[in-house]
Amino acid sequence: MTRQLRALFISVDGTGHINACIGVAQTLMANGYSVAFIMNDLWRGHFTKYGIEEILFPNSELKVDGLLVEDFAKRLVDDGVNCPTTALDNCINLNRNTLPDFIDRTVQLDRVLDTLLPTIQKDIILIDYPFCLASVVNSGTPWVGICSCNPLYYLEDNRTPPANSGLPAVGHENEWKEFRSIIHKVKTEVWKPFKEYLETKNIYDFNEIIPYHSKYLNIYGFPEELDYTDLRPMPDNWHQFDNFMRSDKHLTFEIPDKLKEKPGKLVYFSLGSMGAANVDNMNRLLAILSKSNNRFIISMGPQYESIKLYDNMWGQSSVPQLQVLPLVDLVITHGGNNSTTETFCFGKPMIVMPLFGDQWDNAQRVEEKRFGLRLDAYKCTEKELLSAIDTLLNDNKLTDKLKQISQRIQQENSLSKLPQIIEKFIK
Repeated sequence: MTRQLRALFISVDGTGHINACIGVAQTLMANGYSVAFIMNDLWRGHFTKYGIEEILFPNSELKVDGLLVEDFAKRLVDDGVNCPTTALDNCINLNRNTLPDFIDRTVQLDRVLDTLLPTIQKDIILIDYPFCLASVVNSGTPWVGICSCNPLYYLEDNRTPPANSGLPAVGHENEWKEFRSIIHKVKTEVWKPFKEYLETKNIYDFNEIIPYHSKYLNIYGFPEELDYTDLRPMPDNWHQFDNFMRSDKHLTFEIPDKLKEKPGKLVYFSLGSMGAANVDNMNRLLAILSKSNNRFIISMGPQYESIKLYDNMWGQSSVPQLQVLPLVDLVITHGGNNSTTETFCFGKPMIVMPLFGDQWDNAQRVEEKRFGLRLDAYKCTEKELLSAIDTLLNDNKLTDKLKQISQRIQQENSLSKLPQIIEKFIK
């Protein structure tokens, strides 16, 4: 049965989500599945290098021009999202200022899929999209919901902190309640037009708790050592995997000559495309790192020409992260879900500097589970950052613990069980 299935993927138009979906797709392909991605034309050629079929539609059909990373990063700053702020204000601004356009784009995408889906041969749809796509729900095809972010965003539960809050998991229930109450009011206002649209598609069980779950199967990628099952059980028709890590066998990396002969441990620094687009803050942080006795590999981002590197650094606009991680001793990251789970897979301690969204929750979880430290990307001092680096690099017990976790994750390869799980739930 497995080798006869054809899987169709639909993803948020973003690199992190797409990379996670590619990891899932590669697992299915290794088990004989035929796999295709349906995306707008801006992604032409991205999937074929992984041996994945592309089904493309013109980006003009979404009536939204593709934005350069730096343009979108500026938009998030203007919206009060990717800038110095509290997690609560960050979440309010994200819902009020950024998501209305995303809702419009979702409705446009849904209408495109209404036309396209009936013409595409498929046995199962896998969708990494946080908002309900009526075209998928009403297609008659079994579908799997993919959560490629922190699971708090999908699994709302009063026994766990609210999503995007960065609040501790224990002892802050009053803060949880206040955060939930404020965000619920904002969502009720923002999502009303979308709810009304879904009702025209005969979907009435949608509410202000986003996102929409599949009645068949839902999966998320988050290491069991970080997961929230110590606070709530695994819900029905949900399944956890340690990661959705893809294989980039076409990429290679060696430690640059500039760093090979220098003393000190090797540290990887990446704030993701959005974080790196804030040139002033990048230069501030790199100036601090220049005073460290260690060596740094820097992911410089889209405005790399405006970023200053120092003698103990090497960097490029884009760094092959999966090839770099095994080589380093420490990772400084924004805490995106892919970066967090990939760093865990290779057993490296983390300094997490959240900027927005689920990065707040990943940073908090890493610190409270004592696998790393959380710092403010915009306000951390020279002393705080350099001290955090030294603390983690000299923590031999943590190094040994993470090494054991890495061995477990790689030996178990939990994602390899997905084809059998799909057959069990979708059958």
